[in-house]
Amino acid sequence: MRPLKAILFLLFTIALQPARATEPFCFDTTAVVVASAADVPWAADTAVVAKPKKKSLFNRFLAYFNDANKEKKNKRFDFSVIGGPHYSSDTKLGIGLVAAGLYRSDPTDSLSAPSNVSLFGDVSTVGFYMLGVRGTHKFPRDTHRLNYTVYFYSFPCYIWGWGYDMGNQDANKSKMKRWQAQFKADWLIRTADNLFIGPTVDFDYVRGTKFDREELLEGERPETLNFGAGVTAIYDTRDNLTAPKRGMYIQFMQLMRPKFIGNKYNSYTTDFRIDGYTHLWRGATLAADFRTQLNFGDVEWSMLAQLGDSYSMRGYYQGRYRDNHKMEAQVELRQHVWKRNGVVAWVGAGTIFPKFSKIEWKHILPNMGVGYRWEFKKNVNVRLDYGFGKSGQHSFIFNINEAF
Repeated sequence: MRPLKAILFLLFTIALQPARATEPFCFDTTAVVVASAADVPWAADTAVVAKPKKKSLFNRFLAYFNDANKEKKNKRFDFSVIGGPHYSSDTKLGIGLVAAGLYRSDPTDSLSAPSNVSLFGDVSTVGFYMLGVRGTHKFPRDTHRLNYTVYFYSFPCYIWGWGYDMGNQDANKSKMKRWQAQFKADWLIRTADNLFIGPTVDFDYVRGTKFDREELLEGERPETLNFGAGVTAIYDTRDNLTAPKRGMYIQFMQLMRPKFIGNKYNSYTTDFRIDGYTHLWRGATLAADFRTQLNFGDVEWSMLAQLGDSYSMRGYYQGRYRDNHKMEAQVELRQHVWKRNGVVAWVGAGTIFPKFSKIEWKHILPNMGVGYRWEFKKNVNVRLDYGFGKSGQHSFIFNINEAF
């Protein structure tokens, strides 16, 4: 499910503003005039101060966004908010809100990439709502990192069953309502240059209701609760965490969900991801991403690997294609155009499969799309993506930070 969607009029208005320094919201510093005692003999000991000229609400609004991407080294925590209406075929008309914050745990360190946090919320006319927070906290000298994601949402959505053949049949499309809450965190310790290793915990609760065809669950319970624990290893040479232009990112995670910690079944998940970034020409970055998720044991329907979200296979309905395992790849060209504006274009492919011996070339799904970028904060982009998939599938995505 794609978290948030588009705010076109707002971004078009603020994208055209020049990137110059402005005065604070309320005061024109040229408006203060002090009269001398000689000029005002009847008030020799009194200073006459003209009232400050207030800026209009619209000008203060533009000034706020005009300064949002300036690096504020004197601020311990730099936080900005953007929001507005959106429309998509899934959630219909709604209102979305995203916020981004950059900060450094060591205020004397102005060279390394800062920590980041993003908050997102959304509500729509079809009963969809979401609230969440995601970020990476870097400890002084980058000796430790804490990656975290917390969110919950309620969504009237669709389910096709599982397996490629079920997802490929439009006739299997069935309504349901899904309520989900998830918490995931990694505590990583730097063990060598750019190498981090540490424990991972995961909590996931899903409640499915109002099924048109509950038989698509094949006898599984509609309410699932899963606890996981494991280990994550990351190798990271990116120049920054939110909009990298150079470097490499490799992540390996092994998560276990045994019955003795409260799970109904024993299951195991292996996640692997590798990203690379390189400079091509002025303002251009080529980014590549490969990721796979492998699930073993007795995997509940809500924990199966799914294609389609706001980060990979953009354009596919999340959960239409789901199975034990998935593989995905994408290549994206990112081009700065003018001031704080940029564009992207990507191509990719992905597939799902129950086991490695069942991988088939005809089950590989194509993906492509284009997007617009506006630099909301320093190295923090608001992104509008329009993705396309097989048989006319498409989606419009509004989010913060790059997809990978």
